[in-house]
Amino acid sequence: MKKTFTINISGSVFHIDEDAYQKLQNYLQMLNAHFGTDEEGREILQDIETRIAELFSEKMDKDAKNVVLESWVDEVIARMGKPEDFMEGEEEEDEPASTAGSGTGDERSQPGSGKVKRRMYRDPDHRVFGGVCGGMAAYFGLDPVVLRIICFVLIFITSGVIIPVYLLLWIAVPKAKTTAQKLEMRGQEATVSNIEKSIKEEVLEVKASYNKFRSSDSYNKGKEQVSRFGEVVYRLFRVALKVLVILVGVGLILFGFFSLITFLASMIVGHSFIEAAPWIAGFGPEFYMPEIATYFISAGSLTTLMVATGFLVGIPLLAILFVGTKLVFRFKTNNKLIFLGSLGVWLVALVVAIVVSLSQIDDYSKQTTVTESQVIDCNRCQTLYLELDHDNYSSSRHNYYMDLDRMKVVSQDGKTILLGSPRLDVERSSTDDFVILIRKKSRGSSAEEANENVREIVYQYTLQDSTVNFKPYYQLDEGARWLQQEVDVTVKVPEGKSVYLGDKLIKIIYDIENVSNTYDGDMVGKYWKMTGLGLEEDVRSLITD
Repeated sequence: MKKTFTINISGSVFHIDEDAYQKLQNYLQMLNAHFGTDEEGREILQDIETRIAELFSEKMDKDAKNVVLESWVDEVIARMGKPEDFMEGEEEEDEPASTAGSGTGDERSQPGSGKVKRRMYRDPDHRVFGGVCGGMAAYFGLDPVVLRIICFVLIFITSGVIIPVYLLLWIAVPKAKTTAQKLEMRGQEATVSNIEKSIKEEVLEVKASYNKFRSSDSYNKGKEQVSRFGEVVYRLFRVALKVLVILVGVGLILFGFFSLITFLASMIVGHSFIEAAPWIAGFGPEFYMPEIATYFISAGSLTTLMVATGFLVGIPLLAILFVGTKLVFRFKTNNKLIFLGSLGVWLVALVVAIVVSLSQIDDYSKQTTVTESQVIDCNRCQTLYLELDHDNYSSSRHNYYMDLDRMKVVSQDGKTILLGSPRLDVERSSTDDFVILIRKKSRGSSAEEANENVREIVYQYTLQDSTVNFKPYYQLDEGARWLQQEVDVTVKVPEGKSVYLGDKLIKIIYDIENVSNTYDGDMVGKYWKMTGLGLEEDVRSLITD
């Protein structure tokens, strides 16, 4: 019992016995050693393997066997030719033609030479449309030009009938894809020698066509025109790039210059310069950085932080100005030294700013809450009317430095004022009286300091009969810092009595709980009665609606 192997030849899988496998492997190794590993050699070997696979497939179909035998390999080698056979053929080709006998060179004795049945293929190498005429010319041994002329004449003689015939042949006749099929189309056997010769002829033909094209006047003229066009495009691109670089440089210079001047003015000069040129960087007309900073940073750390901030912002702006100037004027500098020096200063300023900022955290470590209460002296009042007083800081006379969540800094009569929005809530009273609770909160480095900061919060409301007018803002004493000061206003309503929420209260009311889960914005402008379950919309509001 012999071993069998499974091999893949040119994409086809075969089962082959051990002796046949050894002989086929030795044959392919000799071919590989002869043709080498260059591109032309690999192409020849690929076509040879394709032909071997075709021959094996034919034998299997004919003998009804599924294992390649040693005798099959011998037949293939005899038909394709051994390496020494076509090596001798190459030596004969080198001899003068006079030593050859009568007949053509193709008729010399070769392994496997014999009469080969021609087969019709379409010739892809000599085609104008589908390669039909080229294939027929190879089949009949004619010049393809002769058949093309005949077909052209037949178009007029047959009134165009030849056209569908040509299309039918284009569809029905297969194209000669492999070298073996091209040889079969010419009536030549697909031996190793013929495959090698065919491929070398194709390579020589391609090289000759390419060299002819390279030496033609059209190629040289085209090459010269392409070169000139490329040079023009290159010059235009360089000019456009230079213009673009200059425009970018000018933009950087303008941005860096005005931003730097504006920043320095806001840090040092202050109001006088900014009022004259409020458009420079989009700051408000009275934006004065040092004065604003006093509301957030302790006096001892303010100067250090301002200097560090000046370097943190100023160095990037100077870098933008420097880059823009260099793009426009293209002067030479030691860029590496300037970059490293600026980066070092900027990093030192960053470290200083972080250290100073972290030192301020201790001022927020403690929190104190102080509650003030006032009983509304209105025993006969069944409804307390809650209104919001006029906003004195909404007119154009007041300039906003900044407007954050529930806190803003404004200017009034040349002074800066820190304002905050209180939060209003309505709850059930434990007594029969209306009560107003004012809770003031603040932070500090100690409980005593936090308590001192609470006393600096100023919030007022006025009471007239049964109407309470709340101020829209609380404010801090002049020179006080912002340390998360908050003001919460709670109106206590006895059960069975009502409150009326004015329309303007939408600015300060905060999450008032009610039985119907009505949104705060929908509670204003209505009466609300305190019940055992909570606030319910009063019947007076329903009648009004």
